[in-house]
Formats: sequence, C-alpha cells, structure tokens
Amino acid sequence: MTATTAPTQTLSPQVTSERLKADAKARLIDVRTPAEFETEHATGALSIPLDTIDAEKLKAATPDGAPAYIICQSGARARKACDKLAAAGAENLVLVEGGTEAWKAAGLPTVKGRQTLPLIRQVHITVGSLILIGSALGFFVHVGFFAIPAFAGAGLLFAGLTGFCGMAMVLGKMPWNQAKS
Repeated sequence: MTATTAPTQTLSPQVTSERLKADAKARLIDVRTPAEFETEHATGALSIPLDTIDAEKLKAATPDGAPAYIICQSGARARKACDKLAAAGAENLVLVEGGTEAWKAAGLPTVKGRQTLPLIRQVHITVGSLILIGSALGFFVHVGFFAIPAFAGAGLLFAGLTGFCGMAMVLGKMPWNQAKS
C-alpha cells in the first residue's frame, strides 16, 4: 500500500500568526521573488522563492518536521508550492489564505524594505512596449516587424492559458529584482 499525503490545510493569516507564536519551531515560508520579499513581507518570514523551493530546502528550514506555513502575494503561488512540495513527499504544510495581502489587511506586522515595481507591472510594461514598438516599426519600416507584437500576444495567450509566464521568469532574474546581500 502506498502512502498518500494529506491535503494541504488552509488557514487565515490571523490563525497562522497565532500558531506561529505558539510554536517556536514552525516557519512562515514566503515563496515570492526575492525583490517582492524585500519590498514587504510578513514579519518572521523566510524567503524561499517558488522557482527554487524543494523538499530539501523546506526540511532545512523547518526543524524536526515542524509546520511550514506557505505564503505568497495572494495565495496562487503558495498553492503551487504546496502542491510541488506535497508531491515530493513533504508533510505538515499549511497554506496561508489570501497571502501577504490578506496578512496586511488583517493588521498583522510586516517588514518593509527597498521598493520595486511588482513583477506583473514589469511584464505589462515590457509587453506593452514590445507591442507599441513592433507595431510602429511594422507600419513605418517593414511589415516583418509585425511579428514582434504577434509574438508578444502569443506569449500573453500562452501565459493566460497555462499560468506559466516565461517573461515573468526572465524579469524575475534581472538584477533589479534580486535582493541585496
């Protein structure tokens, strides 16, 4: 008989905060990009970005199998992280409902740092620029440049259908989106 992992528990930020105070071994893991984490995060959170998180990193961050409360901006990336970790055999995972936005709305403490544009706005600016420049070049220079806005539109369609945005992944690796040492 194969072991199955229990479904991830979901808790409100208020209950999460109370449980973190009651259990010194429990950890709040923020899976947003380093720049997002540096901009503002829940007090006491550890940064392990979604694209780097795995069961070994989680085990190192949570002593003796303590609960890991997973948080992101609004909950979507935290859900992905929980699913990824559960599939790798991690246990004692708790999804923080509503993410950092709900944490702040509940009046719970946060740490503010260097401010950067949110990644989604960076994607909007980049895609908008590609569409505008490609269209202008296609109209004034050569029709072949219309491939640029077509490519940008195809990328947006793919991101919307799959939930994977390659441009966001690339922008997230840019120097201005990395936390300062």
